[in-house]
Amino acid sequence: MKHILNVLLLLAILPIFSQNKLEGKVVDSNSQLPIQRANIYFPQLEKGTSTKDNGSFSISNIPNGTHKVIVSYLGYETISINVNFPFSEEFNIEMISSAIEMEGIIVSTPFHKLQSENVMKVEQKKISDLNAEGAINLTNGISNFTGVESISTGLGIGKPVIRGLSANRVLVYTQGVRLENQQYGDEHGLGLNSAGIESIEVIKGPASLLYGSDALGGVLYLNPEKFAQSNITNADFSANYFSNTQGYNSNAGIKHSTNNFKFLFRGSTAQHTDYKTRDYHVINTRFLEKDFKAGLGYQITNFKTELRYNVNHSNIGIPEEIGEQSTIVTPLEPFQEITNHVMSSKSTFFFNDSKLNLNFGLTYNDRKEFEEHHHDEHEEDDDHDDEEEEHDDEEHDEHEEEDEEVALHMKLKTFNYDIKYHLPELGKFETIVGIQGLTQSNTNYGEELLIPNANVNDIGFFATSHIHFNNVDIQLGARYDNRNISVDSGLDKNFNSFNGAIGIRTNLSDNFIARINLATGFRAPNLAELTSDGVHHGTNRYEIGNENLKSEQNFQTDIALEYQTEHVEFFANGFYNLINDYIFLSPNGNEIDQSPVFLYLQDNAKLYGGEFGFHLHPHPLDWLHFESSFETVIGKQNNDEFLPLIPANSWTNILRGEFEFGSIKKGYAFIKYKSTSSQDKVSTFETTTDGYGLLSAGFGGSFNLFNNELNVSISGTNLTNNTYIHHLSRLKTDGIFNIGRNIKIGITYNL
Repeated sequence: MKHILNVLLLLAILPIFSQNKLEGKVVDSNSQLPIQRANIYFPQLEKGTSTKDNGSFSISNIPNGTHKVIVSYLGYETISINVNFPFSEEFNIEMISSAIEMEGIIVSTPFHKLQSENVMKVEQKKISDLNAEGAINLTNGISNFTGVESISTGLGIGKPVIRGLSANRVLVYTQGVRLENQQYGDEHGLGLNSAGIESIEVIKGPASLLYGSDALGGVLYLNPEKFAQSNITNADFSANYFSNTQGYNSNAGIKHSTNNFKFLFRGSTAQHTDYKTRDYHVINTRFLEKDFKAGLGYQITNFKTELRYNVNHSNIGIPEEIGEQSTIVTPLEPFQEITNHVMSSKSTFFFNDSKLNLNFGLTYNDRKEFEEHHHDEHEEDDDHDDEEEEHDDEEHDEHEEEDEEVALHMKLKTFNYDIKYHLPELGKFETIVGIQGLTQSNTNYGEELLIPNANVNDIGFFATSHIHFNNVDIQLGARYDNRNISVDSGLDKNFNSFNGAIGIRTNLSDNFIARINLATGFRAPNLAELTSDGVHHGTNRYEIGNENLKSEQNFQTDIALEYQTEHVEFFANGFYNLINDYIFLSPNGNEIDQSPVFLYLQDNAKLYGGEFGFHLHPHPLDWLHFESSFETVIGKQNNDEFLPLIPANSWTNILRGEFEFGSIKKGYAFIKYKSTSSQDKVSTFETTTDGYGLLSAGFGGSFNLFNNELNVSISGTNLTNNTYIHHLSRLKTDGIFNIGRNIKIGITYNL
């Protein structure tokens, strides 16, 4: 009780000190005319406003210290300025018009800088842009990032792949906390919905310095939607229809903020029938999804906190065959029923020249898998068998829930913490020290045992600094981690690792930026790799774990070059990734229970490749954009055998126009062609995949309806209805094609 009273007293005292206000005006640098609705935002404070009709703005309750201010507006260069408070002058900004798309703040790296200022190369995209290109769901949209693909099982299950690494080698963050949902398996999706997510950031390469184990290959960072600006209420509704699956998704949200309190709520639902190709329908690719998000925030001058909660419930069919189309959306057996809860708390204490971040998260993943019934196996004669099979078929078609039995049922509970202290700036040094960790329990309740009951405990200590010189920025850091895995059977394993990173960003000229990053990373073996001993029905193989596996340890060199003028942008990113003790599955030629036996083995490996591209928006046709990008990755073991699940080379070209016509605002139209090469650099138990090309197109815009904004979009993917198989599709072994032509129609109404 004494501690609670002390906290309440602190919160009561904090507002008395260090209250500052920032006032000013934003104008066009050439015409000196005011810019209305320009965004003024403090990323560290998560506080902002928009300019009024005369270009003026005012933001109050700003704590003492140095804070970054971001000024942005579509059609102008984004401005980033550090302001030291107390600040009593008028803050007037002249914005320079530009055809270059405005930058966003990078949240996944600790110093919260614009991408142009960042030492580490991070790619960011808005969810609205991914949806405009025809994305059916979150994992489908992620594949629009260069260097990122997805291991898919139909449409409902997708797993991100960054530069050839996936599963536990890619860490996913949502609501500021790490997502834990049995991500070791290819057939396990994210359990997240894109509604209520504002943008996605991708760190390509080892990020163990910032996130510890499981960030060996990179990080997928999902930024939740921001709260409303002070004393403003926002509400919106959106709906999308998909022709191929006769499916839809819809969501509605409301948010409101006062000077101190803020809240938001968002609910969404989606359902899809079996997808079709040009030649047939793929049975049981149907899925249902419901999602709810809520947030509550409180902010005073020297303190801010927010609580967020997300629950996602999905019923996802596991496809096994082709057949006639069905308009039924309820999955047949086998199917997954997954409920994923994510609760997060994020708080910041601001001191005169430093701050303390306290982030806590609780994730609860409840996974059930239902298999087809085979009641006939206990019968005495063939006639009775036939009767039972016929009866089973009727039950299968009717999908009577009362007769279903859970084959696999696991509950994974994870509590994680992330505490960072931003030290006072010392000259050119910005420094952060922190501690991160988690405690996790996995418990089985079903008939089958995929991985055993076990507990995992992580703890890591790190320090990182950003050093800013006139023409060079340097970021460096070091970290120590310990992971303990304790299995109920008696197995107890400890894994330790030291890791470090150093990066340099420099301006080779006024328009030419170079980045060089050197980093180490590690990944402790997961429970499946250590303890598996049985048939994995999702992959139809008998897997045998190896309790003597070591941690994977890697070293990556990453070079990024960017050239940017008002009308031309060019980038080239190259990487070379060495991984010691790379863990992989390999067949030994034997069979158990009529399934091929696969063993978990280790060997040193290497991956190398990169992403290259350019963006042209020629003068005077600033509304016209041509973007082209190429991505490639090669993965090999030490013996020169290729690694599995390496995506094929691909080349993407987009022609896009932006316009305003009459009452139509924010208008756009695009044509996209993605050419994917054949993949013949495959592991010993993979088959090659033919190349293909996919054509997409779309258009959209907004206009006023009853004094509110209505956005309308129409897009089509695989417009030529090609039959193709993606190399990372888990249906590839059965020769089942990916989805055919799909037309998406979407509306969003903002209140």
